[in-house]
Amino acid sequence: ASFPPLHAVHHLLSVGVCVRCIFRMFGAFSHACSCASLTVSFFHSFLEEHDDSAKGGPCSCLSTDESCCSICFGILLPTCHQDEGVVPFDDISRIDIITSMVSQAIQREGYQIDGFSLEISLPAVVAANERAIRLYMKEKYGSENWFKDEMFSQQTMSAKEGLRLLIAPSLEKQLGVKHGNNSFRIRLTYTHDDASLKLKSLLPNDSNRKRKAESREGNDTRRNSTYDDKQTLSEADSFIHKSLEGIQDKEFCSLFKLPPEKVSKPCHLVISFLRSPIYIGGRYLKLSRNVSQSCWIIDDERMGEASVEEIIKESVCAISRGDGYKFHAAGREDIDVRMLGSGRPFLIEVLNVRSIPSAIEIQQISDKINSSEKKHVRIRNLKLVDNEIWAMMREGEAEKQKQYAALIWTSSPLTDDDLQKISVINDMEIVQNTPIRVLHRRSPLERKRIIHWMEIEKVEGSSNYYLLHLCTQGRNVH
Repeated sequence: ASFPPLHAVHHLLSVGVCVRCIFRMFGAFSHACSCASLTVSFFHSFLEEHDDSAKGGPCSCLSTDESCCSICFGILLPTCHQDEGVVPFDDISRIDIITSMVSQAIQREGYQIDGFSLEISLPAVVAANERAIRLYMKEKYGSENWFKDEMFSQQTMSAKEGLRLLIAPSLEKQLGVKHGNNSFRIRLTYTHDDASLKLKSLLPNDSNRKRKAESREGNDTRRNSTYDDKQTLSEADSFIHKSLEGIQDKEFCSLFKLPPEKVSKPCHLVISFLRSPIYIGGRYLKLSRNVSQSCWIIDDERMGEASVEEIIKESVCAISRGDGYKFHAAGREDIDVRMLGSGRPFLIEVLNVRSIPSAIEIQQISDKINSSEKKHVRIRNLKLVDNEIWAMMREGEAEKQKQYAALIWTSSPLTDDDLQKISVINDMEIVQNTPIRVLHRRSPLERKRIIHWMEIEKVEGSSNYYLLHLCTQGRNVH
């Protein structure tokens, strides 16, 4: 790594850039990660190795003050900023404090984990201030031999990646699991409302947004700040990122102060967790003619006694402890139609589960549903599924023929000749009107459908009742 001379390092320190950001900007961040604590003496020792002029004792510029870093806002040299105030710690314990907070939150939420991935979100002002420092360095030292503008783009590690390198090993040690590509995600969201608001106000073409913000603030006296609204914060940060990308260096220098002002207030940290959805799939049989597939409510009145979705969901969510769920099925049947045979493929998508069910727990879910006294629903082949989920769903959706069995009544008995005529019918086209029960949500249209074949048999002990078997065109075939 090409490290700057001592006078340039002193200048960066004097304008509020932290030690880790200096290491990071000049491609030497591995040194910042390898040491237990970034003290002034350690930093000066490092400088002595790279610049003879640094020998002879630390310069007064290496003394620290109460400011946060003017680039990373204290993220890489964090303080423990809780609701009751800022609590200072030495460098190594600062990282450990954050990882301890993460560990305690995981235990409090009840997550069971076998690994984790780490997501970090930083406010746009971090990137803006780093760009301001880079342009300031170019303006001040661009004529000196050691300075190469391209070194920033080639050697600089982002603050986000720098924090990841610092905190991931500590999290591994604290949690006892490895960091990598995992369905359980730890998200560290850093925000700095004051700096983001100030930066946003300096960007061009922002007059309309400022008027809207002032209008919102004036109309709602209950708010202490325009930035009390989290959605507004997110939108503002997104706007800042997009705006900065479109600004050339010359315009940037005219809009922003170089170097940026020192920062006294650190970023605010919010720790959150999210696990990728899990899918539990199988096939269901519906044995009741008073149970809908999903919860069916019309004009605040429930239709039917229960639903397949609710019956399955109740048992699944009790074990997986998710934040929510989505029910997916390969097609559907009417509330008064039973689903028999091999059953209809379905999936329960469970969101942000605290615990991934074991094979034994999956069997317990199946047993609980199948042993229910009401006998509305039965399930088969229940299991955790992953890449096979969509193939399983397509299996049901792609079936171009559906088979039904219906008990029918005729006003007069059918002759053997009548039964024979019905049985030889093939690919009969009919016109189907929109069912009355769904006219409240579907247009009244005529749809052509095909009955591929029919078989009919008499019901013993009756001359007017018959069992009709039909093979029909699947719903998704056009």
